[in-house]
Amino acid sequence: MIVFLATTATVVICVSFAYLWVLFFAGLRTIKQSGATLSTLRGARYEEPFRDEPGTFHTYFLIPCLNEERVIGATARALAGSPNATTIVIDDASDDRTAEVARERGGSSLLVLARTLPNARIGKGEALNDAVRLVRELVASRGQDVDRVLVAVMDADGRLSDGAMSHILPLFDEERVGAIQLAVRIRNRDSFLTRYQDFHFWSTTAVTQLGRVQTGTVSLGGNGQFSRLSALNDAGEKPWSKSLTEDLDLAVTLALVGWELSSTPHAAVEQQGVETISALFRQRRRWFQGHMAMASRLPEIWNNQRLTHKRALELSAYILTPWVTILPWSILFHWAIVGMIVDGGAFFAFVTSSLTLLIGVVLWYLMTLGPVFVSAWVYYQRDEQREFWVSLLHAHCFPLINYLAFAAVWSALARILKGQHSWEKTQRVDEGLLSNVLGDAVDDAVDDAVGGAAQ
Repeated sequence: MIVFLATTATVVICVSFAYLWVLFFAGLRTIKQSGATLSTLRGARYEEPFRDEPGTFHTYFLIPCLNEERVIGATARALAGSPNATTIVIDDASDDRTAEVARERGGSSLLVLARTLPNARIGKGEALNDAVRLVRELVASRGQDVDRVLVAVMDADGRLSDGAMSHILPLFDEERVGAIQLAVRIRNRDSFLTRYQDFHFWSTTAVTQLGRVQTGTVSLGGNGQFSRLSALNDAGEKPWSKSLTEDLDLAVTLALVGWELSSTPHAAVEQQGVETISALFRQRRRWFQGHMAMASRLPEIWNNQRLTHKRALELSAYILTPWVTILPWSILFHWAIVGMIVDGGAFFAFVTSSLTLLIGVVLWYLMTLGPVFVSAWVYYQRDEQREFWVSLLHAHCFPLINYLAFAAVWSALARILKGQHSWEKTQRVDEGLLSNVLGDAVDDAVDDAVGGAAQ
């Protein structure tokens, strides 16, 4: 049994590291091929997404909302600056002034799709399916070419980087690209917890996502997701599923029907980070649960004739990450480390017990934090503060946050076994004051721009 556990631990650790590093170097290659660098978006602002927009596609922005009056105003206003864009706020039976605030700030190009109980509040996927039905009707009534229409999914607190559309739209000139996903920044990165979330999204995770461009299997997220309407039509009448991670489910579906999924290092989407440990735990548990449920789609992937073996292998590796890496890692990693420190093993039989302990501690340090030094360097290159010690601090906090991930993945497994699939909504931080300060200064300019384009 001991030999089996030791072998299993070695395999899990080696596979995890290999998959991470392959994607990381593939991501660096994507960045280079795109004419960008790690620092391309350093200091980017998130105020003018339509700057230099080529106007080659009509874009429909879908924003699912449930009690989002705290943040929807600024988001609706930011998306009101293009004659080629329509914003649809999906009010999922909110109890607050979400719809009113959206209309006040979003201008004439914004529509509110009001959903009512009992059909409302049954999942983000159903809300998006309802909205895409409206998009299809609008596209037909406006005489727009389905192949030149994009559907973007944004969170109520989402903001696109300046000039984002000038980098997003050209990606769809490649006819095989069915959807793209932008990297995520955390806006309220002014506390340790929110800065850590930004570190997580903006460092190695962002680079490895770009690595998946090489196989056309970039994972879609719930914020900053752009899809061709024709690709969504290929995915069926209701493209989004009832999964807790309907975005990842859509990515697999689009890959199965023959579309490639891409990204760009030249644009990003900004959102709020959660500000308490309990909220972060619930968020990550929901993500893990939806991700783990995707394992049921592995037979579809390997029986699909449109997928190359490389794409099928990458999709499978990503889907299995919680099952093959995180769950076993949470046990075997500690078992292996304790074994090295306590026993020393055959490798350290020639040294004294105190030196064996020291070597074991050093090995634990390198195995636990070694890869994270790379993340610290990447974040240092991409963050406008340019403070390496901050990146290094968060690198050393990775093991602590990993334990939150371990707890979340086991809790997610328990929910799966119990048949619990309820949605746990992430609460937003009030941005009303910020919205008013910025909004009053630019509302007149936005109205003039939209009005002039309409004429």
